[in-house]
Amino acid sequence: MIDDLSTGSIANIEHLKGRAGFRYSIAGIEDEPLLAELVDGADVVFHLAAAVGVRLIVESPVRTIETNITGTERVLRLAAKKGKRVVLASTSEVYGKTAKVPFSEDDDLVLGPTTKGRWSYACSKAIDEFLALSYWKERRLPTTVVRLFNTVGPRQVGRYGMVVPRFVQQALAGGPITVYGDGEQSRCFGYVGDVVGALAALAVHEGAVGQVFNVGNDEEVTINGLAERVRRRTGCPVPIVHVPYEEAYEAGFEDMQRRVPDLRKVRDLIGYRPTHDLDRILDRVIEHFRRAAP
Repeated sequence: MIDDLSTGSIANIEHLKGRAGFRYSIAGIEDEPLLAELVDGADVVFHLAAAVGVRLIVESPVRTIETNITGTERVLRLAAKKGKRVVLASTSEVYGKTAKVPFSEDDDLVLGPTTKGRWSYACSKAIDEFLALSYWKERRLPTTVVRLFNTVGPRQVGRYGMVVPRFVQQALAGGPITVYGDGEQSRCFGYVGDVVGALAALAVHEGAVGQVFNVGNDEEVTINGLAERVRRRTGCPVPIVHVPYEEAYEAGFEDMQRRVPDLRKVRDLIGYRPTHDLDRILDRVIEHFRRAAP
């Protein structure tokens, strides 16, 4: 494992230290000699390194683009030298303003204008997908693209815009819960354990090579509904406050109104079915933050 901890914490892997076969390096994927060494020793490369969180993307668009595109090209090039299978984590963001719901892997992608920096993340991840699929087509590097839909679970942090941990922490701290925009935008939240299981299964299935898969949960909820559920599950009757997008991010910020995955393709191939509904996910996250409280 290689991670620069820019959006994570070393505490998240404390329980893995000393486990047979587990190795980690605190570095970025721009460290090519180290990356080459790790790729050489891997059976499968799971490429999840990327700029993450809407706030980081809005505040650091150059870093977002460079990390996503340059980093992915480097991983694929090194994996191709050794013939290592690659599973690339992409995102539901690539669907952009697509109006057809649920989103299917073969649907058209509809992105906003280049003058809106918010779309740089979606565009850079779409290029990552093109790169991965091109490495399979042209160089026969076995690659699989997985479009993740709001993966959440214990130990996730909320400081970069991740809405579930942010809402839970705000509720437990006495509120208010801050909803960006009018709150009528909707999302689907997939449990991290389900997502990891899908990644592992796709990594060894020959039918997944050269393919794109949605992975997550298709239980849709508005952000207003999510805030209400967090209040109810925490038992904290805190106020819910709406913050305009221009105050939360930047003037002219655009959001995706809905993000709902069509999961038939991944279900048909590996039998994938989410095991955690939203209430169970929220309970796991709430339990984590209560245990972590000083």
